[in-house]
Amino acid sequence: MSTPRAITPEKRLFLKERELGALLEITQAINQDPTEGALYKIFQFTLLGQLNIRRLVLYVKEEGLWQCMVSFGAGLPDFRKLTLPDAVLEQCTAQPGPIADFDLSKEWQLLETIIPVVQNGEVLAYVFIGNVNEDYANEEATKFLQTLAYILIGAIENRRLARQRVAAAAMRKEIEIAQEVQTMLFPRKLPNDAAVAVHASYVPHTAVGGDYYDVVSLDDNRFLFCVADVSGKGVAASLLMSNFQAGLRTLLRQQADLATVVQELNNLIFRNAGGDKFITVFFGLYDRATRRLQYVNAGHNDPLLVPDYGPVVLLKEGTIMLGVMDELPMLKVGEIEVPPRTLLFTYTDGLTEVFDADQEEFGEEGVLRVVNHNRYAPLATMHKELLREIEAYNLNGSRFADDVTILSCRFK
Repeated sequence: MSTPRAITPEKRLFLKERELGALLEITQAINQDPTEGALYKIFQFTLLGQLNIRRLVLYVKEEGLWQCMVSFGAGLPDFRKLTLPDAVLEQCTAQPGPIADFDLSKEWQLLETIIPVVQNGEVLAYVFIGNVNEDYANEEATKFLQTLAYILIGAIENRRLARQRVAAAAMRKEIEIAQEVQTMLFPRKLPNDAAVAVHASYVPHTAVGGDYYDVVSLDDNRFLFCVADVSGKGVAASLLMSNFQAGLRTLLRQQADLATVVQELNNLIFRNAGGDKFITVFFGLYDRATRRLQYVNAGHNDPLLVPDYGPVVLLKEGTIMLGVMDELPMLKVGEIEVPPRTLLFTYTDGLTEVFDADQEEFGEEGVLRVVNHNRYAPLATMHKELLREIEAYNLNGSRFADDVTILSCRFK
């Protein structure tokens, strides 16, 4: 940049009027709330029209990466295709300086001055100018350009933060609604009568989990119960579970048999999720009068049927997980007679997939050990003891890697 000549008071007043005009133009544009792209254009035309700056290049740091947002001027290459030189990043971190002080390639030689835009010791942007009117080539003018660029970058950053706040608020509202939906999915009352007692526990991994359980009375003797786990978490999982429950309740009102319920729910999930998501689920249909339990295990953890005497039975009969394909292969409905004083223990894999410091899994063996030790305790006590055990076992304490759902039935 050439050495500026002395400026007369009249010329200084004229330049200050130009600066004021530039400042007003930028602030008015900001107040009109244009897009970020429009703000960069306004910055470009303001410097050209008000301050007679004929060559301008602006680099801005966007999410940790330097990007050229403005590049105009006669004879200049398109700087949007050029990477900001390391020499600039390393040597120009506070004060403006002439381009000639940096060992830059020929593309940069038509520019004269580099102006860093700094906040709290961090460079937010670089303004490169060239072919500047001689009257506007002094330290005071350069500082004004720095201020003008700072106002622009600040306005754009505020917009970005505002968008983030709006997006965060929307996400919080989505999560709040999904939590309400999920709470409404769980049954308000569980059977507890002369024939059976049912208890459930649910510990979500995130604000909105992907587990679900339900108990539906069909008539005076029969009730259906299920425990399910949808792939994924969050709002999408909650909505899929909501569809699942609505479909289940509709089918039960139509008095569909268990095989039909499972097939139709598979079709519903496959249509809604397109094969991208699936649900593992265990269905049980118990008749108090006959003590018969019909069940389908659709890719879920095997429930434990713990009789008063004899070995534990794993309930494996069923099919694959729901939602993977439009037709379920080899669907089989299991059926078993339940002896008196038998305990049925169902759960999701968050209960077993807990690891200690040696990466040893709590597993089905750990669950069975605790269940056997507490099998005659009240079901609520058994659940609390299990949760206490896996918390003590878990390397991360109460921060489980997945949702934990337990549903137990004691057949009297």
